Amino acid sequence: MSFILDNSNVFLKAFLKYNINNPLRIAHYLAQLSHESGNFTRLVENLNYTPEGLASTSPFNSRMTAVQRNLYGRTASHPANQIMIANIGYANSNGNGNVASGDGWRFRGRGLIQLTGRANYEAYKKYSGYDVVTNPDLLLQVGIAIDCAAWFFSVYKDLNSLADANLITKITQKNQRKNQRISR
Repeated sequence: MSFILDNSNVFLKAFLKYNINNPLRIAHYLAQLSHESGNFTRLVENLNYTPEGLASTSPFNSRMTAVQRNLYGRTASHPANQIMIANIGYANSNGNGNVASGDGWRFRGRGLIQLTGRANYEAYKKYSGYDVVTNPDLLLQVGIAIDCAAWFFSVYKDLNSLADANLITKITQKNQRKNQRISR
């Protein structure tokens, strides 16, 4: 709660700009952000998975072999290779290049909404003017993280109407499809 209070002016500006303007919209927006950011404690995706975690988490469970999960997942004998986990897990998806391109790591989840994938980064850059494609770490700045999350929630994923109807399951499902670019 202190993160929200400490940044209340930035949140208010985003609420006004993106029509997150009633109690249900605000509650659903903040709930999604809280979940994605570990209760407002993380602005970058945690990829510190064990092999078992990789086997049970999308998209890694379908994109990594058992050998890769054991090689790159965190075990008692070695830390997780988070760069390889991201590069394999997000390769050739949502505008990212192949594993060797490094796009998976470069465009891993960042910000309060954990924006993921080159296509989503490009869409936010086009909308906002913030060059998060050239400098993805701009999403680690609180003001940009809040703006991006509000844009993602109300413009890119169009969740305000679902919030108005208090459809939390549908909001969560639509929000979690980060690796699928939405055509507008």
